[in-house]
Amino acid sequence: MSDYGKAFTLMRDTAQGPWRDYTRHAFVEGMKDGTLPREAFLHYLRQDYVFLIHFSRAWALAVVKSETHDEMLAASRTVNGLISEEMKLHIGICEAEGIPQDQLFATPERAENLAYTRYVLEAGYSGDLLDLLAALVPCVMGYGEIGTRLAVEATSETYRDWIDAYSSDEYQQACYAVGELLDSALTRRIGANFEASPRWDRLCQTFRTATELEVNFWQMGFTP
Repeated sequence: MSDYGKAFTLMRDTAQGPWRDYTRHAFVEGMKDGTLPREAFLHYLRQDYVFLIHFSRAWALAVVKSETHDEMLAASRTVNGLISEEMKLHIGICEAEGIPQDQLFATPERAENLAYTRYVLEAGYSGDLLDLLAALVPCVMGYGEIGTRLAVEATSETYRDWIDAYSSDEYQQACYAVGELLDSALTRRIGANFEASPRWDRLCQTFRTATELEVNFWQMGFTP
């Protein structure tokens, strides 16, 4: 498992079952060995593009919830990475499969997608930066872990573009930056011993719920 900071590691440890179900899901293992049906992958990719639109908005909300210039910079860099790089990956793969960008943007949003993205946004609307980050980091770090593992374990080149994107140095650095943001935001608002705070359990529950919604998102990929 990757070390993306103290708080993330502690949160992941409190959600070991859901985290395993998420990062070792059959959809992920199908990308690893190439057995994942292409139709399922493209269905997932289209939904994930819609997800990233809302995820970018949630990270933009993190700028609003920031209390320091460094926090604003970290959040804005993540927004830029999502819009400029990660969404571009989806556009490129889909265009190669005959799905133009305007059609991709118009993809109807599945209920599983709606539930996850609105949960994350609501965490930010109703809470502070900590509540929002607890809902955001499972996606960021989970894909980082999956990409790193599949880069080593993959026995097929079928989904190499996706694996390379999330195992890349650029994406891994983004994961470390988000881990640093989470640690510093917690320390600023709660203190260095943040895991002893009365808020900690609630933040961990938010992390766990977002992780469970990631599991549902993978499962949705199997049902075009």
